[in-house]
Amino acid sequence: MLENALISYAAGLALQEAAVQRVLDGSSGDQLILLEHEPVYTIGRLRDQSSLRQASALPYPVVETNRGGQATYHGPGQLVGYPILDLRQRGQDLHAHLRMIEDVLIAACQAFGVDAGRRDQLTGVWVEDRKMASIGVGVKKWISMHGFAINITRECLAPFAAITPCGIDGVTMTCLSDEAQRAISVAEFAASVEEIFPLKTKA
Repeated sequence: MLENALISYAAGLALQEAAVQRVLDGSSGDQLILLEHEPVYTIGRLRDQSSLRQASALPYPVVETNRGGQATYHGPGQLVGYPILDLRQRGQDLHAHLRMIEDVLIAACQAFGVDAGRRDQLTGVWVEDRKMASIGVGVKKWISMHGFAINITRECLAPFAAITPCGIDGVTMTCLSDEAQRAISVAEFAASVEEIFPLKTKA
């Protein structure tokens, strides 16, 4: 279920860490956390952080975090999903985990009439050459954390112009509402993702 209020990145990370611990200690099965973040830029712990461009000049805070990948933006109008899954029960295969997340988002986009898909060698969800969803994951003792961010409304697009999204030069970011040519809310899309997502055990 989509969280009701905008959540800081720190609070979202705390939600994930608590959920990971519940899976590790056996008090919960797989979980899917769905939310919208307060405006923030994030980047993985990398030597090369050039995708932030001029980090000190960015309009929102920057958080270095323990996921894979280059710079991205999170904020209102974007659905962020954190699948907390026991990958020990799913083959301990990060590539399969990434492809599963892409499959879920592609199916949810198609439910809204948008022909989303993949691009060779580029993780994420695309509509032709336009990027709509970014994916970056991490694991703790083979419990997954972090996940995906998919742009739903135009409100979330402008802040991407200040960075090189996911380190891909010249990429055009798009959103589901523009591609569907109608207004779609984050809550509507979240409900579709929740219905499709393959949780093995309901929390």
